[in-house]
Amino acid sequence: MTSKEVLRSVASEIPLFNNIEQKETFLFVLGALFSRIISLKKAAEIMDIEPDVFLELLDLMGLEFSFLAPQDVAIEKHW
Repeated sequence: MTSKEVLRSVASEIPLFNNIEQKETFLFVLGALFSRIISLKKAAEIMDIEPDVFLELLDLMGLEFSFLAPQDVAIEKHW
């Protein structure tokens, strides 16, 4: 299987979007967001949804996202 076929296979399992292109874009955006390459606002813009809706979507998926740096998150969790 080529990497494109693998990506499509993984993307097809995401029940949140209607077509494979949206699913692939979502995977790309998640990677960029969690790598801190793009902001939450930019991620939402790319997906064409509001930032608060995107944040709620992450929460519903059980994905923790914070505007804080990783070391700040650790401090907040132990407060």
